[in-house]
Amino acid sequence: MTALPTTTTEQPIGLDQPLPHRKTLREWLIPLSGRSTVRAFALLVLDYALFFALITGTMAFDAVWAKVLCALAAGFVIGRLFIIGHDACHQSLTPHRELNKVLGRIAFLPSLTPYSLWDTGHNVVHHGYTNLKGVDFVWTPLTAAEFEALSPMQKWLERAYRSGWAPGLYYMIEIWWKREFFPNKIHMPTRRPIFFKDSLLVSLFGAFWIATIAAAAVYTGQSVWLSLLLGFVVPFFFWNSMIGFVVYVHHTHVKVSWHDNKSAWTKAAPFVSTTVHLTFPFNIGGMMHHIMEHTAHHVDMSIPLYRLKQAQTKLEEMLPGRIIVQAFSWKWYFETAKNCKMYDFSRECWTDFKGNMTSPVRGNLPPTPTPQA
Repeated sequence: MTALPTTTTEQPIGLDQPLPHRKTLREWLIPLSGRSTVRAFALLVLDYALFFALITGTMAFDAVWAKVLCALAAGFVIGRLFIIGHDACHQSLTPHRELNKVLGRIAFLPSLTPYSLWDTGHNVVHHGYTNLKGVDFVWTPLTAAEFEALSPMQKWLERAYRSGWAPGLYYMIEIWWKREFFPNKIHMPTRRPIFFKDSLLVSLFGAFWIATIAAAAVYTGQSVWLSLLLGFVVPFFFWNSMIGFVVYVHHTHVKVSWHDNKSAWTKAAPFVSTTVHLTFPFNIGGMMHHIMEHTAHHVDMSIPLYRLKQAQTKLEEMLPGRIIVQAFSWKWYFETAKNCKMYDFSRECWTDFKGNMTSPVRGNLPPTPTPQA
């Protein structure tokens, strides 16, 4: 639906009314865009303390089960640190641009994410062209013709990626390895000195991390290989699984569309129509620094993570029925993985690997109800 020029209305916009211009949506959120340097430092220090404590726990505890729990929790905290770096990269962590760059690089270290490369791929490409085929490269669905043209190994990987069981494999190979860690010219045609420097920075941190674990294992008489597995490999792979899952559910849903035509994509108001607000019990969303309040983030990237919940609530109040709000369950997740294998751009619907339609045609989608508080 084509966005209209800016209006100052503060009344909810019904489904029978055109969607306001994005500038208007952002005006609704201006009171929530304030950033705090003190709060940013507190969040960063807290999560780094948790990270170091949990990595230490993989060495300090005698029981293997306790070591494993620490390793998994460390991977989750790496995700929390990454979300802080994500805010810094969007310049929404503190009011200070250069400080955000420093804090972002620090927060990204445990995830081994080169700041400048992620900035280019995420801020410029993903946010600039969300769900536009041929530009946005994150979890881009193949067409039936593209899938048939793959080699047997590539088909196996695509089936694994889309199975619901391997978001970590997808992210680690297709995003981190190919596009973020010393990427080649195919995946990053632009060559900048800062890309190499940031890749080198996270490499040095990774080497220090591995060397410290190995040295601690030798010093305490523990298995070096088991210590590296639990102190480095498991946390790093858990982190990849976490971010692969998060990005997948942000933009994959039977009601979420992809586009291969820029004009049609623009008319669809992609900052609203291509994102999902996934809700969780037990404040799990809060433990993930509210990254699941994702519509608000795409409408206005300047909203800091600690105000995203309020911003999302405001948007859902003002745009009733337009925002996809989904309660998380493993049943829903694996049904989504089953239904969203490929995309048919001519019929504007998701299909399975045989080309069978598995979602409503875009023009026939029913309104999405907004859950009552």
